[in-house]
This record gives sequence, structure tokens and C-alpha cells, in this order.
Amino acid sequence: MKRPLTLLVLPLLLAAVGCTSDPADDQPTSRPAAAERPSPFRDCATLTTPPASPDTSGAGTASPGATASGGQALPALTLSCFTGGAPVALADVAGPAVINVWASWCPPCRKELPAFQRLSERAAGQLQVVGVNSRDSRSGAQSIGEDFGVRFPILVDQGEALQRELRRNAIPLTLFVDADGRVRHIDATGALDDAQLSKLVRQHLGLTVTV
Repeated sequence: MKRPLTLLVLPLLLAAVGCTSDPADDQPTSRPAAAERPSPFRDCATLTTPPASPDTSGAGTASPGATASGGQALPALTLSCFTGGAPVALADVAGPAVINVWASWCPPCRKELPAFQRLSERAAGQLQVVGVNSRDSRSGAQSIGEDFGVRFPILVDQGEALQRELRRNAIPLTLFVDADGRVRHIDATGALDDAQLSKLVRQHLGLTVTV
């Protein structure tokens, strides 16, 4: 009687924390190949342009501490953009920015991606939301973008170079980068929701974004 219970509990535990393996792509095969469909993601051309100054519409406001000293520099890596075009040097991504490392085969990654899309919409002009698709298939990543309505720019890191530089094994990972390009916080607690993201953005980037 103990074995069936163990088999039921194990997937729940894996979904609650980070993902460290790369299961085979289980995306539907009835769709046209990803290369034949337009990408759901935005291109990466604007990633090196700083967000606009905070406006007065109430979407978000800056708080003291957003440019305090400290933090670590982003790794000196250059990653390709999911939509093509020129590769992007990670250190050139203009902050404030929230960088989410994810893969389609990772359950907590899939769970939190819609919250990152909503953050990108609510905080437009205040900060950038950037995805880094790690060790994934193009078809799997594109299907998730289509199904979940993910539109923010996606960089591609098939070799897990960013994770190695950060000395982190599991995903999802979320980096909170200030206006000076310094990493203020790396979150690896599992799937984040809207309230948690808003709290972390306020705490580490000094921006208040309404939920």
C-alpha cells in the first residue's frame, strides 16, 4: 500500500520546488513545426534601451533604495534571441529588469510564467521583463508562449551557461537587476505569483507595481 502513495506524492514534490532534469518534449504533435509558426515572443532589440522614466499614471512608482550601492554584475555572457537577430550581451540588458530562467519541461516554470507576463504589462515603462529559455526545445518553448500568452523577449541558453555562472542548478531562477545593471537578488524558491513578484520588485528594485 505504500508504493502507490509514494508514486502520487513524488510528482507533487517536484512541482513544488525547482527542476533539474530535462524530460523528453511532450508537446502536442498535431501543430505545425515551430519553425513554420510566427514566434509569440517580442524581439530583443529593445533590451539594451533603459525603460522610460516612471510616469504618474499609477502603474508604478520608484522608491528610495533603487540605486543603492552593492549587488553583483550580470555574467559576461552573450545569448541568442528566440526571434533571431543580433545576439544580446547579458551585461548590456538595461535595468531595472527582472530576468526569469525557465524551460517548458519544468512544472513550476510553467506555473509562474503568466505572472511574469502580467508583470511585464503592469510595469511597462518601469522595468523590463526578460526570459532566458534554458536547455529546452524550440517547439516546447514556443508552445508554452502560445498557450500561456507570454509575449516578453526571450533569450536562449541551451548550454545552461547562465546557471553555471550563477552556480545554481535548479530552475526556475529569477534575477532582480537594478538600474545600474547590478543583480540585487536571485530567487530560487519555486513558482512565484503576482503578489510575491510585486513584493520582490519593491524590496529589491525600489519599485512599487500594483497587483
